[in-house]
Amino acid sequence: MSVQYQITGSAASEIATSVESGVRSGHLAPGRTLPPVRKLAADLGVAPGTVASAYRRLRERGVVETGGRAGTFVRQRSAFTPTGTLTVPSGVRDLVSGEPDPSLLPDLDALKPRVEVTHGNYRDGGPCPDLLDLARDRFAADGVHGELTVTSGALDAFERGLAARLEPGDTIAVEEPTWSNGRDLLLSAGYQVTPVAIDGEGPLASELEAALAAGARAFILTSRGQNPTGAAVSAERAAELREVIARHPDVFVIEDDHWAELSQIPLHFVADAAERWMFVRSTSKPYGPGLRCALVAADPDTKARVQGRMAMGHGWVSCILQHFVIAAWTDEEVEARVRLAGRVYAERQGALREALADRGIDVWGRSGLNLWIPVADETAAVVSLRDSGFAVAPGRAYSFHGHQGIRVSTSRLDPQLAPEVADAVARASGPAAPPI
Repeated sequence: MSVQYQITGSAASEIATSVESGVRSGHLAPGRTLPPVRKLAADLGVAPGTVASAYRRLRERGVVETGGRAGTFVRQRSAFTPTGTLTVPSGVRDLVSGEPDPSLLPDLDALKPRVEVTHGNYRDGGPCPDLLDLARDRFAADGVHGELTVTSGALDAFERGLAARLEPGDTIAVEEPTWSNGRDLLLSAGYQVTPVAIDGEGPLASELEAALAAGARAFILTSRGQNPTGAAVSAERAAELREVIARHPDVFVIEDDHWAELSQIPLHFVADAAERWMFVRSTSKPYGPGLRCALVAADPDTKARVQGRMAMGHGWVSCILQHFVIAAWTDEEVEARVRLAGRVYAERQGALREALADRGIDVWGRSGLNLWIPVADETAAVVSLRDSGFAVAPGRAYSFHGHQGIRVSTSRLDPQLAPEVADAVARASGPAAPPI
């Protein structure tokens, strides 16, 4: 740790605040290891339990994480850390970003002549009726029914839905391993989080039962293309999860279906097993991150609360963005482009999955942009793969328990390179058991 910054405080809250100040100022940089509990306790003249409590608060707020023998260190991303720009070294292939392949995205510029652009007014803004009609038909084709509204992307929907239903300090059950951006949002908003282990077919019903029985008031799951694993909820698992949820009528369920238009796997809907629920389908993956818009289905009360809070805030999602979605959804060339992209992504992910299986490395992923590979030592694996010419993400950013793993993004992977990548993974580290 930098000698220019000393952690101070005599109470757990003061120590935690001191660390947060160091992170915010940049003196405690991402990845920097904090002193062991007993050493910091001796330096500050406090009980080890006081420091342990401070570190626990920092973990719960998403400022630090624990990596087993690696100790406690500052997270790469937190509410106090600027996002920065991902840089892949020259000559190294990008298997880390996890974003859509720009070459597979439709040309939104070509849609401009079809996009309605009007000035409108503050009084009459809101979800565009034509967009809701289109969304209603699309949702119904997947068996999703409910009251509809529009938000500025999936995270915006999560934040508004949870604010309408929960209070800071409430516990939310989330997948393990999980999408780090979503978890960071929950922690920075003051919620507690509890993990629900998953496998290739989605969250384990027994784990969800335990989390809800222990007091979790909400549950967030991913339908398809789960990040970081590529898991997708199967029909059998959906039925099991629905049974668990039905036994806990007070739980609020949010289901994220960001991979919908690109998926080669059918949706097995879970959320409406709850009395209070939200189903979120963003447009960013199939049509591009710049189209920051999500369609939301929910029970009537939740929809009214979410839309009401929006009316008191910034009002509504840009009508121009909404009309871009309408244009994209009603353009045959764009829709053909999206269907092609879905097939290409599946081919790329499948090529690496099969190449790994040929080398005795089994992974869960069957949809989405990523594969999660448990390894014995993720730091060594990341370095080894980089030296082999492939940049991958360390798993600690996605795991509550510090499970060792790497996330390999297949969004831009040439299928012909899959055997080479699999060989590099096999050399990097022997796989550990899946984290369930």
